Amino acid sequence: MSAAGTPHERAAGSVAERPAHRVKMVLDCDTGVDDTLAILYAALHPAVELLGVGSVWGNVDLDTATRNCLHTVHLAGRPEVPVARGADRPLLQTDPVFAYHVHGDDGQGNAGTGRAVGAPATESAAEQMIRIAREHPGEVEIVAVGPLTNVAIALGLCPELPSLVRGITIMGGAALAPGNVTEVAEANIWCDPDAAAAVFNAAWTVTMIGLDVTMLTTLDDGHRARLDTGGTLGRYVSGILDHYIGYFAEVAFGERRSCMHDALAVAVAAGTLVPDLAPLVRAYVSTEGPTRGQTVCDLRGMYMGFPEQEGARCRPVLRTDPAFADEVVDLLIAAGDAAIPVERGSAATPVEKES
Repeated sequence: MSAAGTPHERAAGSVAERPAHRVKMVLDCDTGVDDTLAILYAALHPAVELLGVGSVWGNVDLDTATRNCLHTVHLAGRPEVPVARGADRPLLQTDPVFAYHVHGDDGQGNAGTGRAVGAPATESAAEQMIRIAREHPGEVEIVAVGPLTNVAIALGLCPELPSLVRGITIMGGAALAPGNVTEVAEANIWCDPDAAAAVFNAAWTVTMIGLDVTMLTTLDDGHRARLDTGGTLGRYVSGILDHYIGYFAEVAFGERRSCMHDALAVAVAAGTLVPDLAPLVRAYVSTEGPTRGQTVCDLRGMYMGFPEQEGARCRPVLRTDPAFADEVVDLLIAAGDAAIPVERGSAATPVEKES
């Protein structure tokens, strides 16, 4: 390692202002490239107490997502964080659709180490979510940055879950922005709109980090060059971003930059990124027809400063600081070397988790 301590300890020591309290968090991921950044941010930042990670199908198949979740918590020097396997297909058992073209065949921009580290927990991701919420009533924030299948299953198993948690923050949807799968649907919601509808209809407030802000917070080759000046952790992230940036250059931006979707959800949930505009409004998920997967938010009050709406339970984030990407890069650089070797095919001793 480049300095004493774990990446988590080094990154925490680099944050000038320590939070008054840490936000307890369960992170649910379909771990591709941007999910990797989200897990690293949650695992490294001193404002977050990461209690568990759940894997779910989405960007990649469940086995690949689980392997990448495990690999990432070990990169951060956090092998004690349990990773639980979740759903491998949508809630209503339709065939899953993956995004290897975006995230690479390995979900790591075709630049991952290609090996497994650690073993998943014996409980499912939904069971883990419920257990942790019951162990810390009123304190845990669920942050879901993939399809919402695991969260919907947890609601089915534990209908009182909304009353047990601090809140839920998702990366998904779009309020004013266009979709990225269809004209109106964002990928995470489109992948399992029935699960998303169950989550939006539950008796909690959903903080929605959608394409309205994630498409405006981007990483580019300048950020990659900065990451390359850090330790092996930063260089690993730079490597997996190459393919990801190339995809967005071709389909979205016309230049080499990419979104940093999922880390925004973690930061908003942790309070380290405070939205400039996030009204409380009514919202629902369309589950049928050509608008299937659309998040429909009632923004008709925007011209009056968003007056109170009866029955409102969704907080779509409409504006944040686009310079947040620099903070994430700084955190990764400060972490120095990864806690495990990151060369492709390099040997490592798996760390088994206790059941």
